[in-house]
Formats: sequence, structure tokens, C-alpha cells
Amino acid sequence: MREIVLDTETTGLSVRDGHKIIEIGCVELIDRRFTGRIFHEYINPNRDIEAGAFLVHGISNEFLKNRPQFAHIVNKLLDFVQDSSLVMHNANFDVSFLNNELSLCGKRPIDQNKIIDTLSIARRKYPGSKVSLDALCKRMNISLQSREKHGALIDAKLLASVYAQMVSNIQNSILFGHNKSEAIDLRNVYKRRSFKPTEFEVSEHEKAMEYIKNER
Repeated sequence: MREIVLDTETTGLSVRDGHKIIEIGCVELIDRRFTGRIFHEYINPNRDIEAGAFLVHGISNEFLKNRPQFAHIVNKLLDFVQDSSLVMHNANFDVSFLNNELSLCGKRPIDQNKIIDTLSIARRKYPGSKVSLDALCKRMNISLQSREKHGALIDAKLLASVYAQMVSNIQNSILFGHNKSEAIDLRNVYKRRSFKPTEFEVSEHEKAMEYIKNER
């Protein structure tokens, strides 16, 4: 089973106000295991980033000025996603932006039946508790050490760990063989997993942080 964990960063909070996607990060899971395959792009939105949004992700207009527009990366994104289910936290937000961008490129909207919203899962699983990505990471002892600001790829990797633990806790264990002795408890598997950024991701992150320092 192939699933894509996806996150975006944007110029602001609402598509209705003309806001656009500026970063997309995707992580491939096969049978809820991270394969190492990712999709990651910074995108020039051809509009200014709101001050409030900049405080969240730290991505500046200057940093994005030489990045490709969404239309130039859309086919690569769709090739990566293919017909896989999309795992997102607060999916309505990301889907509204993605569908807007896809529409502008003459592409079909995302199939609603392919969407898995981890926010909805968390609200059912932990009623009355905080269910932001940060709160879920803390609940599950997933390190936030590498995350100074919100970032689409970093958040997609964190969400992949959160999703795996939430689902494995619901399912308890999965049999990969015919005997109960061959069952692998995914709760233990994913507690041991850690996601390390590649050299390219570290380089891109450092560039973004440098622009943040210059903006302050």
C-alpha cells in the first residue's frame, strides 16, 4: 500500500484572498514505512508573503524570487503522487490550496476519496486534547529538535511518524506471515524510526534561515 504524506507552506491563510503555495513537501510510505523517497519544491507565488505567514515559516519573497512557478513543477508533483492516498494534517487547508493551483494549471482536482486527514483521526483518538502537529509529536515523543520554523518537508516527515504511530496504535499489530509469532508491532517499529535530512535539505534549510536573519 502506497501513501504520500504531504504538507504545504503558503503566502497566507486563505485561497479566497488570492494566497498561493510557496513550498510543497512529500514523503513516500509503503505499508506505512518510510521508503526514503521524497518530493520537495520551493515555489515562486508571484505575490507577496503576508507578515504573519512569514513569522510561521520564515520563507521570504527574496528567497523565492528565482524559484519555479507552480505550473513548472505540477507534472513532477503529479508523477510523484500518482494515484496514491494523500495523508495531510488539517487536509481542508492544504487541499484548498492544491486544488486552486491545479485548477489554474488546467489539472483535475484531488480525489476526495484519496484524502486521509490526520487531524480528524487525532480528534477521534484524543478527544479534548490538543491535536496540532506539535502537540502530537510531544505526546508521541517525536523529536522537534530539527524544526526551528514550520517547513513543508520537515513537517511532512514529522507527520509521517505521527500518522504511523496513530494508526499502529489503532490497529495494534499487523501479521506479515501466517503465524502470530511473526507479527510485527508497528508501535515499536515507529518509535525507533528517525528521519534525518539529506545534505540538500540541510543546505536549503540553511539558505532559508540566512534569509530569515537578514529580514529581522
